[in-house]
Amino acid sequence: MAIFMTGNPLALTFGVLGNIISIVVFLAPVPTFCRVCRRKSTEGFESVPYVVSLFSAMLWLYYASLKSESGAFLLITVNSVGCVIETIYIGLYLAYAPKQARMLTLRLLILLNFGGYCSILLLSHFLAKGSTRVQLLGWICVALSIAVFAAPLSVIRMVIRTKSVEFMPFSLSFFLTLSAVTWLLYGLFLKDLYVAGPNVLGVIFGVLQMALHAIYRKGNMTVMEEEKNDTSIGKLSCDIQSCNAHGFIVFIEASDKGSVATPSEV
Repeated sequence: MAIFMTGNPLALTFGVLGNIISIVVFLAPVPTFCRVCRRKSTEGFESVPYVVSLFSAMLWLYYASLKSESGAFLLITVNSVGCVIETIYIGLYLAYAPKQARMLTLRLLILLNFGGYCSILLLSHFLAKGSTRVQLLGWICVALSIAVFAAPLSVIRMVIRTKSVEFMPFSLSFFLTLSAVTWLLYGLFLKDLYVAGPNVLGVIFGVLQMALHAIYRKGNMTVMEEEKNDTSIGKLSCDIQSCNAHGFIVFIEASDKGSVATPSEV
């Protein structure tokens, strides 16, 4: 049981909570893929969020495996589960996606998840040693997390423009904030700023989204006709709403009305 000891019971508590929340969110797209299997079609959904989520989990898994602290085991568990689940999702997507989407996904997997990951693996192995290698991987993971955390800005902009929270259900914002707070506290109590740092942005964006929900919740919840014809909405077929340091990812999916956040994806 020593692998579960972090030296700080609060770090252990929030790490376990973070695992539970993140795994639940990893499993959230199951209804979507059940529908994909039933209809034998991906229905225009994109694979990018799943590929990015897998890449993020792979990097954080590598980072956690390099850390000597026993508390890193909680990072290993959640990201191991994330890698398995995201791989299954991608496999199902490849099975039912049209040829063009399938080839695009394969190219992205080769470029990012194989080429990118192997490059980082080799460079960190030969150019850095010991704690320097851990720091290098930590900064790479932080950079990726910050880049992905910027994704909600497109949804926030859409909410402000339409004065409608149809694209941003409260449950999405709530779980975003809850997950970010949990991992932020875990990182702080474990004194791991690489984990805590990116989730500061997650908390900020989550609170901002809930504030916008409070402002516009009484607005018109029906997308206006001009918004239906807005190509920028139509192109947002599957956007990343949030992805924290451990693969917390929720999606904005395409529908006949444009891009809407599906409650089943919480």
